[in-house]
Amino acid sequence: MRNRVGNLLWGLLLVAIGLGFAGNVFGLWNFELFFAGWWTLFIIVPCAISMVQNGVQLWNTIGLGIGVLLFISAQGYFNGELLGDLIFPIIIIAIGLSIMFKDRLSKNAKLIQGMTKDGLPDYSAVFGGQEINFPGEQFNGANLTAVFGSISLDLRQAVISEDIYISATAVFGGIDMMVPSNVRVEMSTTPIFGGASNKTNKPLGENPPTIYINSTNIFGGTEVK
Repeated sequence: MRNRVGNLLWGLLLVAIGLGFAGNVFGLWNFELFFAGWWTLFIIVPCAISMVQNGVQLWNTIGLGIGVLLFISAQGYFNGELLGDLIFPIIIIAIGLSIMFKDRLSKNAKLIQGMTKDGLPDYSAVFGGQEINFPGEQFNGANLTAVFGSISLDLRQAVISEDIYISATAVFGGIDMMVPSNVRVEMSTTPIFGGASNKTNKPLGENPPTIYINSTNIFGGTEVK
């Protein structure tokens, strides 16, 4: 559905440009494509359509904000030098907001809300390490945070009977997760000079429970295997 809306927006944009030039031919109006700051549309439009197709994410939000500011600056309503000084603070603020509201901004926000209505346990490693396992125990999800530290979450012997959610945030640190072979993993990530990898295989059995993982990695990494 989102992809169709995005394609519709691209189509409408091209139709509008074509009608603009056609109106010039018939003398209906004076359509100018190359106005002051026209080039910022190559930042603004893709970011806006990305929000429609993929949801609100860190990079399309930053891109849209910077594109709008550049357009305003090109129109003479904003000091260009001040804009340059503001870009770094804007990026830092956007990163902070993305960490704070990443569950709500996720494409699976409604699913996450249902899976976390009873709250999830928090596990943190700050300038240290933590190993977590659930041998023969029911696991219903967790919030993991590693800051200059590491977390190892071993779920290979855990009981996972329904869809669950894991939030993982690694800042100058790492998070490793080992999951059982009878689950499916669906992973979304926000990498900021970091990364995440899903090395799990196709689950055994029919209709396996799904582990939804939403990870933010800032100079850090998350690995699932």
